[in-house]
Amino acid sequence: MKYGKVTGAVVEELRGLLGAKNVICDAERMEAYSHDETSAEEYGHMPDAVVTPTSTEQVAAVVKLANRERIPVTPRGAGSGLSGGAIPSLGGIIVSLEKMNRVVEIDYANMTMTVETGIVTNEINNLIKERGLFYAGYPMSLETCFLGGNIAENAGGGKAVKYGVTSRYVLGLELVTPTGEVVWLGGKLSKDVTGYDLTHLIVGSEGTLGIVTTAIIRLIGLPKAKSDLLVLFRTPAEAIACVPEIIARGTIPVSMEFMDKLSVETSCGYLNESLPYEGCGAMLLIEMDGQDSGTVDADAERVGDLCMEKGAIEVYMADNRTTQERVWSVRRNIAEAFKVRCPVQSLEDIVVPTASIPDIIPELDRIAAKYGISIPCYGHAGDGNLHATLVKDPEMAMEAWKKSEPEALEELYAAVTKLGGKISGEHGIGLKRKKYMAEFMSPVELGLIKAIKMAWDPNGIMNPGKLFDLD
Repeated sequence: MKYGKVTGAVVEELRGLLGAKNVICDAERMEAYSHDETSAEEYGHMPDAVVTPTSTEQVAAVVKLANRERIPVTPRGAGSGLSGGAIPSLGGIIVSLEKMNRVVEIDYANMTMTVETGIVTNEINNLIKERGLFYAGYPMSLETCFLGGNIAENAGGGKAVKYGVTSRYVLGLELVTPTGEVVWLGGKLSKDVTGYDLTHLIVGSEGTLGIVTTAIIRLIGLPKAKSDLLVLFRTPAEAIACVPEIIARGTIPVSMEFMDKLSVETSCGYLNESLPYEGCGAMLLIEMDGQDSGTVDADAERVGDLCMEKGAIEVYMADNRTTQERVWSVRRNIAEAFKVRCPVQSLEDIVVPTASIPDIIPELDRIAAKYGISIPCYGHAGDGNLHATLVKDPEMAMEAWKKSEPEALEELYAAVTKLGGKISGEHGIGLKRKKYMAEFMSPVELGLIKAIKMAWDPNGIMNPGKLFDLD
């Protein structure tokens, strides 16, 4: 694709459409928009302009202008992504939805909420919890991420075992198409087979098919009781092997989070926190919830007994909110802790079928030993989604890392493929993983995806350079 430039005339037109305060062109202010949570050194790229519209109409006007001039457009939420999906890899215009965070409607009768997609995900639950309601789309970054980014990546998170991922809760959305048209897809209906399901085509499309400005999300009843178990195992393999056993017994936890010892140690050190990890090689953090405390406690006891039967060293119950928050804080801060301890790394997002979870750990150990790197592992074991992070050891020369990291990734992805898995469970393909995407789907499937892209975005302006290359 051949793209146009953001000229002085284009900047002036943008200022006329949005107002000067909503158009950013100076390098110092634009630098924050040049990267996400991936390595800025490796993937960062400066935009030519950043716009911060305050309405869908303004978004549409910007996109119409960009499509006319064939200028790349990169939609952006909070910039908390881990795949490079919000990085303007070809320059052009970033459309940041940071100022579009209004609540349009809370419809208690239909158990829905209509919001602009620049809202911070956790704010949704803060607004409805007093009414006994709950939005179950729940990524680990909920305190910082935007709903729009969750929709773009079909985000999962810690509660996906029981409640599912973002797509389950998106009923309708307002979309600015790559040609600048505005269309509503879906609505407040619980079921609808009137034509193609375009709503859920958009969910997980990583901003390549348009910009979601408003969404209708489904709400559910807030659980009245919960129980958290911290289960210690001698080895990561024993911990992982317990996961499918728990699911097979019919008690479905909200979440089953896996943490190897290195991950726990690193996060505890970062937070100046303590957990009883001495003598264990890995932990499972298991959450149960429901409407009745007696039932929840009984389920938790059954799961704890099963873990002991399967070789757990000890089962601890976090029986108050303070203890629960301490334990979950350790889990939520693992990624941040490793960024401080080992800034040179590759955070991965592999996913395998639940029954194959025990088979991935030996592969990680083998790859780490072969290339002289560390691969701490943590993540959502209950749905097969593990964050196996390739980490450069301090003693390793940078030249050796640059040679070993892509080779280790190739072997990791090959192991995942052999187990029937995929390279991303929730973080997306984006810029970081696009060169591997073709290895995980047939040419026919990839051809269909590209055909959809070209039909929706004939000039290829919407988030180009992500998922795949058109040329």
